[in-house]
Amino acid sequence: MLKPEGRRSLESAFRDVYKKFKLQFYKKIFGKFETREASLSAVETFCVEAVHALGEPTVNEFARFVSISPANAAYKVQNLIEKGYVTKERSASDRREYHLRLTERFYEYYSVNTDYVEVVAARIRERFSPQETAAFEYMLNVIADELMPEIPV
Repeated sequence: MLKPEGRRSLESAFRDVYKKFKLQFYKKIFGKFETREASLSAVETFCVEAVHALGEPTVNEFARFVSISPANAAYKVQNLIEKGYVTKERSASDRREYHLRLTERFYEYYSVNTDYVEVVAARIRERFSPQETAAFEYMLNVIADELMPEIPV
């Protein structure tokens, strides 16, 4: 939906950017499936990305965030451990807790996403002035830090 001056609304432009990032990610992931057997199911992909976004959560923190039972979360985490994407490390402060840590295998998988972010960021720096880029960076930081309080990352 374009505005009369040929520009999308803020909401429409935001959805389009988000959609393009997702589609680029899916395209790269499916391309990897073509050359080797898929190692993560769609649900496992979402789970490991949630662990990544949460930073080193405990199994219970992960369960609460994705709104599943601790037993179901433990099962999903165990599958990710067996596939080599996650490890459990005993907490230094509370020896009863274990934090989920991502492995190098995850970062190799996830690099298809971060690589494209870097490509787009470089294009932003080329297309816009340093002042415009700084303003955009400022806005993104405000959005992440203040305008999305439902997601405590």
